[in-house]
Amino acid sequence: MDRMGTSRGRAQSSGEVYNILPVHDMLADHRAVQFPEVRAAVAALQSVGELRRPPNLRWRAGLDLLDWLCEFFGFQIDNVKNQREHLVLLLANAQMRLTPAPEPIDKLDSGVVSALRKKVLYNYTLWCKFLGHGSNLRVVEGKHAVVDERLELLYISLYFLIWGEAANLRFMPECLAFIFHNMAGELNRVLGDYTDELSGQPVQPFSGGENGFLLKVVTPIYETVKAEAEASHDGKAPHSAWRNYDDMNEYFWSERCFTQLQWPLQLGSNYLVKPVNVKGRLVNQKIGKTGFVEQRSFWNIYRSFDKLWIMYILVFQASMILTWKEGGPPWKELRDKDSVAKVLTIFITWAALRILQSLLDAWMQYNLISRETLLVGIRMILKFLVAIVWTIVFAVLYRMWDQRNRDGHWSHAANQRMIVYLETGLVFVAPELIALILFIIPWLRNFIENTNWRIFYLLTWWFQSRVFVGRGLRESLIDNIKYTIFWVVVLAVKFSFSYLLQIKPMIKPTKEVLAIRTIHYKWHEFFKHTNRFAVGVLWAPVVLIYFMDTQIWYSIFSSFVGALVGLFSHIGEIRNLEQLKLRFPFFASAIQFNLIPEDSMVNQQRIWGSWSIALKDLGHRLKLRYGFGTPYKKMESKQIEAGRFMNVWNQMLKSFREEDLISDREYELLEVPRSTWNISVLQWPSVLISNEILLALGQAKRWDGNDKALWRKICKNEYRRCAVIEFYESIKHILLRRIVKETSIELQIVAAIFDEIETAIQSGTFTERFNLSELPEIHSRVVALVNILCKRPTSSDLQKVVHALQNLYDVAVRDFMIYKSFRQNFQEGGLLFLEAIDLPDPEDGSFYSQLVRLQTTLETKEAMSRVPKNLEARRRISFFSNSLFMTMPRAPQVEKMLAFSVLTPYYSEDVLYAEKQLLVENEDGVSILFYLQKIYPDEWTNFLERMKKSGVKESDLWSTNEGLELRLWASFRGQTLARTVRGMMYYNRALQLLAFLDSASEVEVDGYRELLARTSTLEEATNGIATEQASFSGRSSSELLFKQEQDRATAHMKFTYVVACQIYGSQKAQNDPRAKDILYLLKRFEALRVAYVDELISGRDSKRVYSVLVKYDSVAQKEVEIYRIELPGPLKLGEGKPENQNHAIIFTRGDAVQTIDMNQDNYFEESLKMRNLLQEFTQHYGMRKPTILGVREHVFTGSVSSLAWFMSAQETSFVTLGQRVLANPLKVRMHYGHPDVFDRLWFITRGGLSKASRVINISEDIFAGFNCTLRRGNVTHHEYIQVGKGRDVGLNQIALFEAKVASGNGEQMLSRDVYRLGHRLDFFRMLSFYYTTVGFFVNNMIVVLTVYAFLWGRAYLALSGVEDTLVKTSSTLNNRAIAAALNQQFIVQMGLFTALPMIVENSIEHGFTTALWEFFTMQLQLASVFFTFSMGTRTHYFGRTILHGGAKYRATGRGFVVRHEKFAEIYRLFARSHFIKGIELIVLLIVYESYGSLARNTITYILLTLSSWFLALTWIMAPFIFNPSGFDWLKTVDDFDDFINWLFYKGGILLKGDQSWEAWWEEEQEHLRTTGLWGKVAEIILDLRFFFFQYGVVYQLDIASKNKSILVYLLSWIYIFVAAAIHKILSKAREKYASTEHLTYRAIQAFSMIFTVLVIILLVQFTKFSFLDLIASLLAFLPTGWGLIQIAQVIRRPFLEKTGTWPTVVAVARLYELGLGVFVMLPVAFLSWLPGFQGMQTRILFNQAFSRGLQISRLLVSKKPKHAL
Repeated sequence: MDRMGTSRGRAQSSGEVYNILPVHDMLADHRAVQFPEVRAAVAALQSVGELRRPPNLRWRAGLDLLDWLCEFFGFQIDNVKNQREHLVLLLANAQMRLTPAPEPIDKLDSGVVSALRKKVLYNYTLWCKFLGHGSNLRVVEGKHAVVDERLELLYISLYFLIWGEAANLRFMPECLAFIFHNMAGELNRVLGDYTDELSGQPVQPFSGGENGFLLKVVTPIYETVKAEAEASHDGKAPHSAWRNYDDMNEYFWSERCFTQLQWPLQLGSNYLVKPVNVKGRLVNQKIGKTGFVEQRSFWNIYRSFDKLWIMYILVFQASMILTWKEGGPPWKELRDKDSVAKVLTIFITWAALRILQSLLDAWMQYNLISRETLLVGIRMILKFLVAIVWTIVFAVLYRMWDQRNRDGHWSHAANQRMIVYLETGLVFVAPELIALILFIIPWLRNFIENTNWRIFYLLTWWFQSRVFVGRGLRESLIDNIKYTIFWVVVLAVKFSFSYLLQIKPMIKPTKEVLAIRTIHYKWHEFFKHTNRFAVGVLWAPVVLIYFMDTQIWYSIFSSFVGALVGLFSHIGEIRNLEQLKLRFPFFASAIQFNLIPEDSMVNQQRIWGSWSIALKDLGHRLKLRYGFGTPYKKMESKQIEAGRFMNVWNQMLKSFREEDLISDREYELLEVPRSTWNISVLQWPSVLISNEILLALGQAKRWDGNDKALWRKICKNEYRRCAVIEFYESIKHILLRRIVKETSIELQIVAAIFDEIETAIQSGTFTERFNLSELPEIHSRVVALVNILCKRPTSSDLQKVVHALQNLYDVAVRDFMIYKSFRQNFQEGGLLFLEAIDLPDPEDGSFYSQLVRLQTTLETKEAMSRVPKNLEARRRISFFSNSLFMTMPRAPQVEKMLAFSVLTPYYSEDVLYAEKQLLVENEDGVSILFYLQKIYPDEWTNFLERMKKSGVKESDLWSTNEGLELRLWASFRGQTLARTVRGMMYYNRALQLLAFLDSASEVEVDGYRELLARTSTLEEATNGIATEQASFSGRSSSELLFKQEQDRATAHMKFTYVVACQIYGSQKAQNDPRAKDILYLLKRFEALRVAYVDELISGRDSKRVYSVLVKYDSVAQKEVEIYRIELPGPLKLGEGKPENQNHAIIFTRGDAVQTIDMNQDNYFEESLKMRNLLQEFTQHYGMRKPTILGVREHVFTGSVSSLAWFMSAQETSFVTLGQRVLANPLKVRMHYGHPDVFDRLWFITRGGLSKASRVINISEDIFAGFNCTLRRGNVTHHEYIQVGKGRDVGLNQIALFEAKVASGNGEQMLSRDVYRLGHRLDFFRMLSFYYTTVGFFVNNMIVVLTVYAFLWGRAYLALSGVEDTLVKTSSTLNNRAIAAALNQQFIVQMGLFTALPMIVENSIEHGFTTALWEFFTMQLQLASVFFTFSMGTRTHYFGRTILHGGAKYRATGRGFVVRHEKFAEIYRLFARSHFIKGIELIVLLIVYESYGSLARNTITYILLTLSSWFLALTWIMAPFIFNPSGFDWLKTVDDFDDFINWLFYKGGILLKGDQSWEAWWEEEQEHLRTTGLWGKVAEIILDLRFFFFQYGVVYQLDIASKNKSILVYLLSWIYIFVAAAIHKILSKAREKYASTEHLTYRAIQAFSMIFTVLVIILLVQFTKFSFLDLIASLLAFLPTGWGLIQIAQVIRRPFLEKTGTWPTVVAVARLYELGLGVFVMLPVAFLSWLPGFQGMQTRILFNQAFSRGLQISRLLVSKKPKHAL
């Protein structure tokens, strides 16, 4: 079957569609295929030579090595086509980068092939060495080795073909290495003409045949992965019950892959066994986890970071011992041998903690043990036994204390025992000492870990498992020193603070509590003399803060270190346009220096190589930054450097105008104009020289010195010098060349005047021959002339021009010239200029644009400090200008830059806003379009101006082209795909401009600018629209356009943009409007490609799934399919986003790939720096070159509301200062989401850009950073380039985002990546890693637990009566306990300390005063409320995820929040995470205030509980404070009605949570259905705390008569049973009589009520029951009921659900929800009722918008103007 030849012939005959290069037809009319590097790459691939021909293929000319591999190994044809272009581009781009260029240039350099093979197959060679297997690469290494180019290309091609068709297996890099290893072996046998021993025929690969690789290799493994994913039950099954991608991959880290799986694949091997169905659930019975078992437990926090917790525990123990004597400082205490001996007990504790670690290892990892991994089990047992032995040994040896007591002092015998103890301790810590030595010598540690010598394996086997990743992670010695110093300082301050202010103040109160012998309890105390428990209650908050406060110290020190690094990086040196004006002459040189390649870099060789270049660059940067001497290089008008600067600057302004950030007038003021009047100096933007002429006149008119001194004074200001010269030469040009006729005598007169002036200037006698005091009059006459000319005069206005010229002539000759001889020489009989005027053409736009510039320069009296007006434009100009003074690599030429792709995953978000979306109004009458018009008023005005210029009136916007321009304007201000695509396509635009400027001559640069001036966008020019007749100094436009086509081809070879629109195929099939919008984007942007997954029905039930790549064909005027590669099955086995990325990554190209989310944006000016950024991949940062380049983000949603501002400020400090410190000096920056740039070839051979296992990798992005670090990558951070990013802007959206992140971190805590990093990073990097990832969430949780511990402890002390005794016993105890508690309370509120990074970063970038004012404004807008509320969100979801699971993707919407959220919606979202916890804290505070002894003093109570009250009220009120119209009375009433309807709506079984309370209640319990046994036990234990209220309060009731018998508590349960019985009676009555016998139902209700009242009366009459008892009973019994409901939910299955009790539980739960809702609603209703509160809330929410001229009040009261769109 000649499938290859037939298909190829058919494709070529029909005009085969190509992606970037038509590599199938090298004769095609395409600029790129004419590049010698491309032809060299194609020729190398076609060098098949005498290779054995495939048996079923009719070989012919034009087929290449990939065709040969395709036929032998059974690859898909479109896979071959895709990888052919991929490989050609890689080879051609690498060849382009060679310096000097190889000879001949059209032959592929062997070094290029060898380097590519080494990089692509490096992970494979490491894997072979790790397993001790010889590589199947038959290449010869060495300096003088002869490279077999064809063989190397075969290996590279084979790997890419495997990778291109591996589908989901791409997440398993060592699985691909295994496949490649075996297929490379088959390739070697084919190349060696081996014969099959059985058949006697030439050897044929196992995967041969049509689609053989997909069917025989990929599909069997894929089916197993798919079955395991199904066994996860959508992520609800325990992680230990199924194999995820990591498990499937790590199987190939052992010999088992060769001995069991084998090749060809043994389908019966354990690895390929699928889970079986047991009672409706898929269960993995035969093969367990590989390498690691993810167990859901809080013990993971300790287990993954045991070194950290051991340090804390041991230091705490030592501190307690040293402070117990209440003596001097610790160094004095350690002089006492008794204290030393006590401190040495830390060895016993340390050994005991090792027992704990070994037990946790055994408990969590026992699933790893199998017949093949018995050594793992043996090591677990041995570690446990050895830890026990060490503990016993230390305990026995510690008998030295007994010897000391017997002898009465430290005798010789006692000292000897101490020495033995210390020697034993030295042996115990020997591994840590060795690790310290290896830490000091990092290269030695790396050598030991990376070398696969068995002796090293045996030495390290005891300490850690031998795994393929996590080896050789040590950094360079310099980096080690930097982050070690950082952490030594942090820990020193932390432990000093803890010692002096946390531990030491608590010692004396502790001793006094322990010394108390009689405690008068208020309740039945089961254990007498519980002083120790009281001590525990006092110490609990202190201990929790002790474990947490390192996070605060890290925030403080990282802020200042980040500030220092930022200052040295020159961040924030240009903060505004005023500062830019001062450095603009240097800025022009900075553009030339940074963005334009240096010719000598290509054409000349340096004597000292790179050192010479570096030194010269350093000198240039110093001149640019600090202005040494005169400006670095003064650019004059005729220099090519000036032309390049003008092109770059003006194109940036053009992009601003296209984005409507500036108006046409602002564009004119900011533009650097093209020198059409032969001006000899660079014409700076008008905004810079606006008032310089008047200032120069002011200097000159009273001057009494000589010419040189005057000119020297003017030249001190570069803008003034240029303005004076430009003014003079412009007037000269107008008079001599544009107005006065050439044949007239007047022209001779004017020329003579100018000759006279120039002669005087050259002779230095200008001040002597001219009257300088008349210069202002000359100026006014010139202004009058220019004003007339600017009105584009016609023949009817000729007299005005003549009159103006005569006035100017009179002043110049009569008053200005001191010597009168000139006037006499040209004395005329009549008036001048009457017949000598030749008016300029009114249609001459170039002339009049220059004239308007001259008018602006002459008339402006003050500096234009507010141009441009738009804040975003000002920010972008400031950042761009500042970045060019920062250190960045020099830009290579475009053809020599690294190629890159951008990849954006997209599912079903907005592409373009539809007309209906923009015009639909909310309940306040506010539409999104109206909202945008008010949020961006200046941009709306600029848009209308642009449309008017295009001939479209405001009233016609919707009728013109279906409102496309208006939809685009709105979409470019939202978080839409259109905004992202437009931003990313700036890369293409920038590269085309830079490619042109790299090699253009001055004439070409000037002509290019003129061409662009006649087109609206660069795309139009490069697409050949501007082909009008023109001649640029003898250069035809066709020649210029030919060069542009060549530059466009170069840009396309360097940049590819792929949007992974996963369901685009189904969207097209369903005529989804989004599909039409995506097609529009394809049509608009030539370089855009869309990848999607297509499913086709084949047969009855089966589907065939394909990865498809499409583009828009401008010739055929339709969308065309480029590649269609079949997948083994459905795409989504794991998390959706990484799976979507993974399927599309095969269509990316280049050396790097930038990952971009669809809520991001890019800017043209930043795109100009991309090639500089990519050069970072070629530089070393420490020991390694970067593999991820971190990029700064700008959050563009910060101006929408105060919430958006808070989120933006928080995010900005993290993506700038935070990540700056992580990268340098801490060396632990990971990948925290987009827009980082990846070393593409490095990552595609190591598992891709993210991980995709279900649930465990829900935060898929950060796992790319984990994987990178574990595989010895290097992540850097660069702040000279930025990308825009949108964030959520409403509280509900933000809460969902925080929940997603917190849940993701909860899953990370369980993951193998975090465990391995915690154990394999050195100690100080581990600290950095912990406190900047999962540790941040752990510490958030500890903060909340501290508040709980404090309040529950206080409640215990108050209700038990212990506090009364303590207060009466010791005033010292009283005062110190308060002081210590206050210390904890002030520390607990992390808001100020976590805000510190924001303040510091703002200080750097905007100035300290601005930063302080913004912080103060934030506090007025209740930022602390927001951050405290967010802390609660993070704590709830992080803790619940670790305990029960339930992490899931939460769509936030990313829309504009202009609508009021209903109370029911807020309740559903925050009831469990905030409201319940807030109410619990309030109940605790009320209990303590009611029964606490210290609380009787109001001031003391306030000081103790202020922060707790703030926390509780914040958690309840924040959602309403930040809800638009949250305190509107009418809306509050409507919200309550809606809440009641939702609460009591019964509905059906298919209802969702937003329709019925019962459905929501079921959803809220979902995590309890999937949690494990230990999760349920922990939940029940936590719920038992609610029973404490009843136990404590009933003894305080008057009816108890201070009786402390246990019977009091037991009898109190009668209340619970009676209440339950009454509820049951009423429920039954409602069911039986409510609808049929209504009077009977009412009678039963009345009887129940009368009975209740009667019981209360009897209690009051015959007992000591009081009205206060009735109120206190609520505090006692309501929490008990809630606790019973919570426990009932836990044991629902299998105990309660099928019993008659469950309906009662549901009914009571509904009543509790009603009570909770009313409790939360009451303060909202009260504040809504108060007059003026709604207006105050509006100001809090939208104050930022007010400051920018918004009228939010009109938004919220629907006073929309009628003419608004």
